[in-house]
Amino acid sequence: MTIKEVAERYHLTQDTLRYYERVRMIPEVHRTSGGIRDYQEEDLRWLELALCMRKAGLPMEAMIEYLRLYQEGDETIPARLELLQNQMELLKKQKEQLEATMSHLSYKISRYEEAMKTGTLSWDDDRKCLLVDRIGGAET
Repeated sequence: MTIKEVAERYHLTQDTLRYYERVRMIPEVHRTSGGIRDYQEEDLRWLELALCMRKAGLPMEAMIEYLRLYQEGDETIPARLELLQNQMELLKKQKEQLEATMSHLSYKISRYEEAMKTGTLSWDDDRKCLLVDRIGGAET
């Protein structure tokens, strides 16, 4: 596949693809005898891994380090495993934070929906919010 085709397929710019290759987030892409990038299935798998990790919010440095270790060979399997485990732990912490925030927002939404029906905004004591408030007043 050409760089243009890959960019369109993954909704990226060609510059982004070149950048990922330049900073070593993905290995050097196969090239034609004329030096034009010719993405093969293996290149696409590396790109998909890099995109997956980026969408998850993992740092580029982690992907760069993973690629470096991979290219050094099987003796780096323990280091790659540790890197991936560390990234998984970071993701779990982020997930916990997101779930806590979503829970808080769901509670607030439910209270506002109830206030739209009743005209009174009220908060549960155990949520440490204001107990009773009128719409338009103070709230937490």
